[in-house]
Amino acid sequence: MHCWRGLEDIPEGWGRSVVTIGSYDGVHRGHQLLIGRVVERARELGVPCVVVTFDPHPSEVVRPGTHPPLLAPHHRRAELMAGLGVDAVLVLPFTAEFSKLSPADFVVKVLVDKLHAQLVVEGPNFRFGHRAAGNVAFLAELGPTYDFRTEVIDLHVTGEAGGGAPFSSTLTRRLVAEGDVGGAAEILGRPHRVEGVVVRGAQRGRELGFPTANVETLPHTAVPADGVYAGWLTVNGEAMPAAISVGTNPQFDGTERTVEAYAIDRVGLDLYGLHVAVDFLAYVRGMLKFDSIDELLVAMAADVKRSSELVAAYERA
Repeated sequence: MHCWRGLEDIPEGWGRSVVTIGSYDGVHRGHQLLIGRVVERARELGVPCVVVTFDPHPSEVVRPGTHPPLLAPHHRRAELMAGLGVDAVLVLPFTAEFSKLSPADFVVKVLVDKLHAQLVVEGPNFRFGHRAAGNVAFLAELGPTYDFRTEVIDLHVTGEAGGGAPFSSTLTRRLVAEGDVGGAAEILGRPHRVEGVVVRGAQRGRELGFPTANVETLPHTAVPADGVYAGWLTVNGEAMPAAISVGTNPQFDGTERTVEAYAIDRVGLDLYGLHVAVDFLAYVRGMLKFDSIDELLVAMAADVKRSSELVAAYERA
């Protein structure tokens, strides 16, 4: 799959294509529905399909300080999209200058001049251009002039998560923030993932017999609520069952919020400096401060046992 960082990365001579545009943070099941349609239509037309997205999130440029927590970094989104059959991902740097492009200029500069769109597929609420003035009706209106068609796909997917509310990135972020990683997983179609580099912490876990990987998460990461979770720690493609702690470590009066993962029954792991992924399968308990270290050790052993059981049950299902 091609990954382009800006219009200048698109090869000269790039032919016609089927295009969709959006943030697609998390590549959740609604996104998957739309992207699946994009891939299907591209195969029918015999042309490649392209997903256009933005970095940073447009809200950070338009309203500084409002960058939403991210469900997936761009490299993870590209990986997920490749798995859905996408041929190319174009990440457009979203600058103040770019934000001032009128909807018509955006269509010409991106869809027509560079991607030679034959078909544009979007959800009904898609907006683009300066002050989000463009919509799918405007795309359809411009289509005959620039020789492309517009197709609108209903992204309405619901389930138990969020009390039956339509699946969305906003809902997923809320559930993650509340610690409802099970609900988030229903929307995403997979467990929520946090990534980062393993750094040195206080090493108390090692002293207590449960050495953890202290993960320095990527900027703007959507981190679940404080608590203990079951999931996986993935290193170099190997997913290891893990008990995961999120919080400030109140037992030792900590102040810095961290994500720490204990790879269950793995001995002698040296992960410092490695980029790892932590997948959150299920909530185990809230973050507590115990009356003694002995009580903490008993709770940690129970957390590991419960986490192991939850992961094993999931993998058997």
